[in-house]
Amino acid sequence: MKKIIAFEWLSLDGFIGGPNGETDWFVWDEEIEKCAKEFQTTIDTMLFGRTTYEIMAGYWPTLASSTENQMITDFMNDTNKIVFSKTLEKVEWKNSILVREIIPEEIKKIKHQTGRNIIIYGSGSIVSQLMKLDLIDEYQLMINPVVLGSGKPLFQNVKEKSKLKLLNTKTFTSGNVLLTFQADKK
Repeated sequence: MKKIIAFEWLSLDGFIGGPNGETDWFVWDEEIEKCAKEFQTTIDTMLFGRTTYEIMAGYWPTLASSTENQMITDFMNDTNKIVFSKTLEKVEWKNSILVREIIPEEIKKIKHQTGRNIIIYGSGSIVSQLMKLDLIDEYQLMINPVVLGSGKPLFQNVKEKSKLKLLNTKTFTSGNVLLTFQADKK
């Protein structure tokens, strides 16, 4: 069965975006890029909320991404994408489909299909909704050595405690730390 993995870049104080949603504080280097490329070989589907989808679709299929590693660019453009949005009229980025609402049974069907895992990049509102529905299997949190002071938190409107089991830690020379947690299924 496929796993849904929430992969999030976090500041030390728990934000996935700055006060205006900016992500220019992410630490990215060759070591992290190598780790990302290895991880992408385990993924065949991406889940996005509207905001993250619009940011990604506005970058990866454009000439602006031509300076990026070609393997990562190809992954971002060629991988299947499911976009959850009630406000978008259409999605045009290659291999994207628009879904109006999160239906747990439909997501479970996708998880039972053959293939590789499913990833959520960013999309804090989708992470929070899927977490409440007990649909996320793993959290990979890339902690960056920066304190933002304010910004967009990862978990929004979460009212119940959710226990996680630490599976792995990986430190990078940049000061980033990747924490991998397994969700404690209810």
